[in-house]
Amino acid sequence: MKSWIEISESRLRGNVSAIRAAAGENVSVLAVIKADGYGHGAELVAPVLVDAGVAWLGVGDVDEGARVRRALGKHEAQVVVMCGMVPGDADLIVEHRLTPVIWTLSHVEALETAAERAGRRVAVHLEIDSGMARQGAALGAELHSVTVALRRTKWLRMEGVFSHLGSSEMRDGKNTAAQLKKLHEALGSIFSEGELMPEFLHLANSSALDEGSTTEWMQRRANEISASVLVRPGLALYGYCLQLQNENVDGVQQSSGSRGELCAEIQPVLTWKTRIIAIREIAPGQTVGYGATFVAERPMRLALLPVGYADGFRREGSSGIGDGWVRIAGQRAPVVGRVSMNLTVVDVTQIAEAVEGAEVTLLGEGVTAEDHARWAETIPYEILCGIRAVRRLI
Repeated sequence: MKSWIEISESRLRGNVSAIRAAAGENVSVLAVIKADGYGHGAELVAPVLVDAGVAWLGVGDVDEGARVRRALGKHEAQVVVMCGMVPGDADLIVEHRLTPVIWTLSHVEALETAAERAGRRVAVHLEIDSGMARQGAALGAELHSVTVALRRTKWLRMEGVFSHLGSSEMRDGKNTAAQLKKLHEALGSIFSEGELMPEFLHLANSSALDEGSTTEWMQRRANEISASVLVRPGLALYGYCLQLQNENVDGVQQSSGSRGELCAEIQPVLTWKTRIIAIREIAPGQTVGYGATFVAERPMRLALLPVGYADGFRREGSSGIGDGWVRIAGQRAPVVGRVSMNLTVVDVTQIAEAVEGAEVTLLGEGVTAEDHARWAETIPYEILCGIRAVRRLI
């Protein structure tokens, strides 16, 4: 193995406990494990999450759902396919006992046919587009046509209704307020005739849980129709949170530099490691890497690592760009020169323990996904999802 990922089972379980405490009593957790568990391995973490008391799992597509269902074995959980479907997915959704997200007539029609063919009723979750213009039925004629079809169906049951917030890390944000207004109108439209009464409502992702107010809003809406609330944490499961933001009077985002109560209680789950494959000493004036962007000003001792941007160690971590680093024997080893496709050079001049075969932390204690995201001017989600390495539970 040129690099590997260690997933801490104890930290994952601890994060679940913190999330359940933040969600409050009588609120269920839908753990989002799409994109292969945000790079942590969906099939690896799913049984742990269910054993820790999570009853719902959110996957990206039907294939991922089928793999997770097999990985669960005797563990029972509701597996929700969160990123839409095409008509050809319907039979597999029914076969693997998955719960689809729907918002169009074609979804209803395809699932009705597949469910009838299998002789099995299928629970569905209706998504409302409250302002992101991605998935979800828009208010008005589009939503009306889907709810009419759901009232007429014999084989589908609307188990849940939900939406997704685009600015949930914003405290008292205008976008969130506008989305909640639309969602309130949509719920009123759905429930006005009294025939479609879901068991669950859900809205809150990790940032919404950390911020708190939208979870309370959804609880009030659920109480009005005697429904239960689900929360949908993703990033927080794996030990990270976005910084909460404040919004000034002009609607401009301003970092508050603050973290919510949930963020203070969670810990990163993933550690990405490799080993040094070679050591080299260079003289002043010698260049390192593509483009000769680094020129040694003093004698240096360098370590070669068998990972690069093809493995998820971003090129923006190169010296002079993001000035990235790794950790060796508890010390920081800065990247030297350009990160290559499969190789990276680091400065180990001051690290005596850095020898061929020595273990290196690429991402973990002392060099987090937030650090990598800062070098690459992106978000921790992208960093975690972009790592390619063998994973193991520890």
